[in-house]
Amino acid sequence: MKPEVNTVNRRVEVKYKPSFWKNSLNVRTALLYLFPSILLFAVFLFYPMFKTIYLSFFLTDQQGTPAIFVGLENYLYLFESESFRKSTKATILFVLYTVPTGVVISLFLALLANEKLKGIGFFRTIFSSTMGISVAASSVVWLFLFHPSIGMFNRVLGLFQLAEIQWLLDPTWALISVAISTIWMNTGFSFLIILGGLQNIDGYLYESAKIDGAGYWYQLRRITIPMLSPTLFFIITISLINAFQTFGQVDILTKGGPSESTNLIVYSIYREAFINYQFGTASAQAVVLFLCILVVTILQFKFGEKKVHYQ
Repeated sequence: MKPEVNTVNRRVEVKYKPSFWKNSLNVRTALLYLFPSILLFAVFLFYPMFKTIYLSFFLTDQQGTPAIFVGLENYLYLFESESFRKSTKATILFVLYTVPTGVVISLFLALLANEKLKGIGFFRTIFSSTMGISVAASSVVWLFLFHPSIGMFNRVLGLFQLAEIQWLLDPTWALISVAISTIWMNTGFSFLIILGGLQNIDGYLYESAKIDGAGYWYQLRRITIPMLSPTLFFIITISLINAFQTFGQVDILTKGGPSESTNLIVYSIYREAFINYQFGTASAQAVVLFLCILVVTILQFKFGEKKVHYQ
């Protein structure tokens, strides 16, 4: 009986050895394929992130070299700073202006473009064309449109004998003007994603609803919006993150003015670091912005995802 037991034990040992080596080989192969991505993330994402957190606890010289450890004083300075409070307020207002309006406009355009009409492909191309224009180029165009004397908007107001508006020079209108240009720039991407979501909805749902006598608005509320909810959830999340990170159009249109009414947090970080050479304070602002985006994203997933209907 003993030789049989030993034979069985040896067979068991031999049976599991190939599986172990095979798994190790799979892990090494996977790491080899992932190494380029891990290297890029480490160099361009993880290192800058940890370096920013590190610098936020120091006062630095003009080259960005840490000079004096100050702990949380940079953060305390921010929350006591009137300029940072204005930046925070402007950023929140900018997000409220751009995200809901941009999503609604994109949804409206996608619903129009989803109709089976002759020549609708031309309008789909026009609606999505803003994706192919850089932020710098489109901002220059909007700069001329908002010009107080030769801009198109004031010329239109003049036709109706209305008072001219200092679009980019009046603190009341400057943030709204930047928001309008941003909505136009982001509409193409949102429109294209929503249109793709609309075209993935099964047509038999609409056919069944028509047989039951449901009208267009009922189909929109009961079929289109629920079935489109994953796409809308994605667009809203991406739009929120992009709105918090807006920089290019602010730099070209207003430089954060007038009276810091358009000094969004990202532009405030840029100005603090590369104009005032206060890299410690700028790093602290970047950390605060990261935490704000993180909290907003978590809340979006916690509460917004509950209303998402997956097929």
